[in-house]
Amino acid sequence: MRIVFIITRSDDIGGAQIHVRDLSKALRAAGHDAIVLAGMDGVLADELRARGVPYYPLHHLGREVGPLADARCLSELRQKLRELQPDLISTHSTKAGFLGRIAGKTLDIPTLFTAHGWGFTEGRPPLQAVGFWAVERATATWAARIITVCESDRAAALRARVASSDRLVTIHNAMPDVDPALRARPGRSPARLVMVARLSRWKDQPTLLQALSGLKDLDWQLDLVGDGPLREQLEALVHRLDLTSRVTFLGFRRDVPERIAEAQVFLLISKWEGFPRSILEAMRAGLPVIASDVGGVRESVVDGTTGFVIPRGDDARLREGLRRLITSSELRVRMGQAGRARYEEMFTFDRLVERTTQVYETVLKGNNGYEFSFS
Repeated sequence: MRIVFIITRSDDIGGAQIHVRDLSKALRAAGHDAIVLAGMDGVLADELRARGVPYYPLHHLGREVGPLADARCLSELRQKLRELQPDLISTHSTKAGFLGRIAGKTLDIPTLFTAHGWGFTEGRPPLQAVGFWAVERATATWAARIITVCESDRAAALRARVASSDRLVTIHNAMPDVDPALRARPGRSPARLVMVARLSRWKDQPTLLQALSGLKDLDWQLDLVGDGPLREQLEALVHRLDLTSRVTFLGFRRDVPERIAEAQVFLLISKWEGFPRSILEAMRAGLPVIASDVGGVRESVVDGTTGFVIPRGDDARLREGLRRLITSSELRVRMGQAGRARYEEMFTFDRLVERTTQVYETVLKGNNGYEFSFS
């Protein structure tokens, strides 16, 4: 089958972009014709081309919302879809999901939407959340299926009455495995901590830094991987907390697996998440994880077994979890091994490809009333 993926941005490489990159490559390897359309041109486009995945930029697709810009983008998108004649459209991210569903509906092409976290859930500004909810509610019936990347997101959609249960299906995010050389050694001391996340308001590096400021008596180093609009503010906070010699800003990196492999503890301290792929990367490497209790985090991190799940914004509880892992190499090893085992059981990429393909085939057969239940 020919599947066209549509995503809003290619100049970034967040979780949704990685999902599209890896899934399109895997589908092509399985004999399907997977093609990607995205706004702008950048790192995602480069990585798709390097993997042999056809990519076409959409010049009018961007995050900005406006009737004229959206009309131009919709016209461009419809024209490209007429040229490509896909059997199925798979949309990702809010803007691409909205316009892609309109295009699919008007061209009579079965269309799916994958929600990489909802914009209307807790942690978003109220007015923004209402706007996201209205868009999703209005366009839900234009999707043959809405795939959520965790059960938490599926439950949120049902509570908000965004879509009916027969239209929603959960397929957990997953990650391709890595070479054994990229497995971490969590038992090494002193402990190196790593957090991979954009430096933006949705993440919560300030709470992490506040927690670490109370652990100056311990031997540790922190690597912050990622860039974003709050970098200068965070650098200033590091200076005020007298952590300059302990914290390194690594910026955007293409070698994230290598950075994770060098660490002993993985952190994702955040205000809002869907189902973070970075946590799966850490579990894949065999690292213990400390993460905020947001979105679907508890579906990957088992509190007390593979790491610690911390209430959002609770620097005292975070400090306690950090102290336990920094001071115990034995605990780091045990939790890291448990995380790796959970990855192998639940989050391998073959599992995601199999289940996604099953959904695609069911939609193409016209079985739009079937309620999926993966075990």
